[in-house]
Amino acid sequence: MKVTFLTAGTGSYHCGACMRDNTLVTALHRDGHEVALLPLYLPMQLDEDVIPQVREAPIFFGGINVYLQQKFSFFRHTPRWLDRLLNGAGLLRTAARRSHMTSPREQAEMCLAMLQVDESDLTKELDKLMDWLEHHERPDLIALSNSLLSGMTRELKKRLGDIPVMAFFQGEDGFLDSLPEPYRTRSWEEMKERLGECDMLVAPSNFYAGVMAKRLGIPVAGIEVLPNGINLEGYGEPVGNGLQAIGYLARMSREKGLGDLVDAYLLLQEGGRFPQCRLRIAGACTPGDEAFVKDQKEKIERAGLSKMVDWHPNLTREEKTEFLRGLTVFSVPMQYSEAFGLCLIEAMASGVPVVNPGGSAFEEIAAVTGGGQTVAPGDPSALARGWEELLANPEEAVAMGERGRRGVAERYSVTAMKDGFLELAGRVCAAAGPRDS
Repeated sequence: MKVTFLTAGTGSYHCGACMRDNTLVTALHRDGHEVALLPLYLPMQLDEDVIPQVREAPIFFGGINVYLQQKFSFFRHTPRWLDRLLNGAGLLRTAARRSHMTSPREQAEMCLAMLQVDESDLTKELDKLMDWLEHHERPDLIALSNSLLSGMTRELKKRLGDIPVMAFFQGEDGFLDSLPEPYRTRSWEEMKERLGECDMLVAPSNFYAGVMAKRLGIPVAGIEVLPNGINLEGYGEPVGNGLQAIGYLARMSREKGLGDLVDAYLLLQEGGRFPQCRLRIAGACTPGDEAFVKDQKEKIERAGLSKMVDWHPNLTREEKTEFLRGLTVFSVPMQYSEAFGLCLIEAMASGVPVVNPGGSAFEEIAAVTGGGQTVAPGDPSALARGWEELLANPEEAVAMGERGRRGVAERYSVTAMKDGFLELAGRVCAAAGPRDS
């Protein structure tokens, strides 16, 4: 099978969708399928090796070009050699580190423009992508990594002979709801229309399929479910050195629940039952998060606990797996309805039990694996009590961690994800029927 994935890169921090796509593409390639993974906007920031096709792929809709073409009509007519210069990976990574300076209105304008890309000021960028796809061997299927890219579907089908398009959901509701009006409503409406032109919609969990079906006003039966999976290589059993540590591995942001995590840890220490339990925080800190992280560090310092808290930004894959193996309990108490949560299954793959808020896909993952327990969302005291229960019962913590490790191996491995993708891809290609070569 020939499959091309279109994935939005982040440039400066690890993104679950990028890592999921790279893991899936690598597994498909090893099985003999012809695959391409084309980054959009920014380079992908990955913690795993990539196949040559991915490493050498050009970046389309480069963030600098897109911004300039939206703002200044002159750049809609510049030669492609200049566009290639502005698409340099180093330059785009530098821009990504400054992307917090983009206003909510500019983000909203860009979001709507991409959903209406064939009618926007970005048609030069669209033509570049279509030219590349037309001049390489045409794929059997296009996979859109997130549904905000569905604005390309109409042109993909027009230029590539009604090629089947599969669109994945990856937590778009939170981003769309953060846009100012009228862009919020218009973007939701445009996305619903464009998704109707896709051949298959796929969610990473039953929970999120229900969320998006309700928000879009479509039958939940019209959304397939394919859980994300991870490459299990390198994940091992906990160190088991007797030291207790609560762990967090995600972007260091308010939305990911870092503030609730810190508040829960302060409550745990106030309780006095586990004074030697450390808090270990890892993940990316973007420029837009720096002030918030500074506030959390000051909060910890005022409590006299700075020496009990470790900060680990920008871990490599090897450092990540070692970090997880040293934890007793894991939590990333997101403040939104998480569509999946790749970091949660990474912790479980390491045999670490997870305590996390309910009301998201985690309830589904915990039920399937038995590797975690849920607490009331938005309640640091409930989170601290969940930790205390496991810290006070190390035998149950170990047993829960082992259940989670086995559950991830059975249900959330890259092999399970690859096999599920091939089943869906075969189905959507068969339904589309033969195409002219």
